[in-house]
Amino acid sequence: MPSQNNAARIGQTIRGLETTTRFALAVLALASGVYTYLGVRGLLDGDANFVFFAAIIYSVAVSVGIYVFWSYMMRFLPLMRTMSQRLAMTVVMAIGSVMIVAMSSWLNAAALAGSAALEQHMAVTLEDYTGDLDAAHANALGAQSLLPDVQRAADRFATLADEERSGGALTGSAGSGSVVQLLSQMSAQMTSLGASISNSQARVNELFQTGSERLSVMRELVSAPGAVQPRADEFAAEIVALTGVIAALQETSVAPSVARAAEDLSLGFIAPVADGQSAGLVVRQDAAMANIREAVAAQSTALSEAAQAIIDEPRVEPRRFVPLSSAEAVLRYASDFLPSWAGAISIDLLPVVLVLLLAVAHEAMRRDAEALDDAETLTAADMMRAVALHNQMMASAVPSERLEPEDETEVEPVVEPETVERVEANKVTETETKDDTVTTIPAFQRKRGDGPARS
Repeated sequence: MPSQNNAARIGQTIRGLETTTRFALAVLALASGVYTYLGVRGLLDGDANFVFFAAIIYSVAVSVGIYVFWSYMMRFLPLMRTMSQRLAMTVVMAIGSVMIVAMSSWLNAAALAGSAALEQHMAVTLEDYTGDLDAAHANALGAQSLLPDVQRAADRFATLADEERSGGALTGSAGSGSVVQLLSQMSAQMTSLGASISNSQARVNELFQTGSERLSVMRELVSAPGAVQPRADEFAAEIVALTGVIAALQETSVAPSVARAAEDLSLGFIAPVADGQSAGLVVRQDAAMANIREAVAAQSTALSEAAQAIIDEPRVEPRRFVPLSSAEAVLRYASDFLPSWAGAISIDLLPVVLVLLLAVAHEAMRRDAEALDDAETLTAADMMRAVALHNQMMASAVPSERLEPEDETEVEPVVEPETVERVEANKVTETETKDDTVTTIPAFQRKRGDGPARS
């Protein structure tokens, strides 16, 4: 009896929750359709009326499809009894779930997190261009590191020229001769090279300042309130301007110029003719100019290697900004918006839980019903029909002789006291037998909702 009560209670609960289940399924399908509409509208281009009606039609189709699919699953899967049937229905449910995610869930995610994903795309792009500007600026400033070496070389040549002029530090004879002239020439060349490096610094600073202003505007566009699409368009325009600044910074570097000037110091070295008044002074001047030539060659090699190291630094490759739609941005940055994806998928696949609940409930109801004895599931109507059939079979076994009128008797079915009480409770009239014929006792038909069906 407890099993009978439990099975009946489960069946009544399932029937009682049927309206609630349908209502919940309709609400989930409607919610999915609304967010699908918002996601589709962001993907379509063209006339406003066309976009509106196309998005409406698609979202309605999605809502109807979701509602019908899960309604079928709630009806059929709990009724499957064998493992093969359940496995087949589970495979169908998995295929349908994948299709629902493909046609609806990603659009729901685009509606939930599309604007945030576009802002994320702009923020990532901003960081990339910030790094490009810094790298280009560093490359342009790399040539500035050569300025101290050039200035020291210029000062050394100038100092030697002054010492030779005033005291004959190199040749032993004071005066402005060929050695002083050569030293002054080298000092002037190095001073000119240092001036060109210094002048380039002002241009580099100006370009870097312009690039920083562009980046500041881009940061404001990323974090500004309002619709994201107009901001994305302005962001793209700022990127074009910033790309030009980065290219100009790379062309401003004077490292190639320094390398060429350093090579000219050695290759284009032209020593003046010794102009000493005595043979000894001429010899000393030639020796001094040879030493100067070696010093110039060494200085040229050092500058060339330093400039070449700067030139060999990797150049900043031009970066191309690719505008994305909200749906594309959600797909590209899906890992950054897992909560939005979880919510979008849950709206579509929450009925899976309801289907599994119904399957478990039906299985429990069938298990309890199978544990019942036949006597526990018989109703009064079943008992009376069985007795009437028994009497009819017994009467058909007697020879077909009509009984005298005085011999006619009423044949009452013999039933147990408990059965009599159940018959009276259901108000079932007794059967009468006349002329050896048993008349079927009218009884209430058994209602399917009164208890669980025997499996």
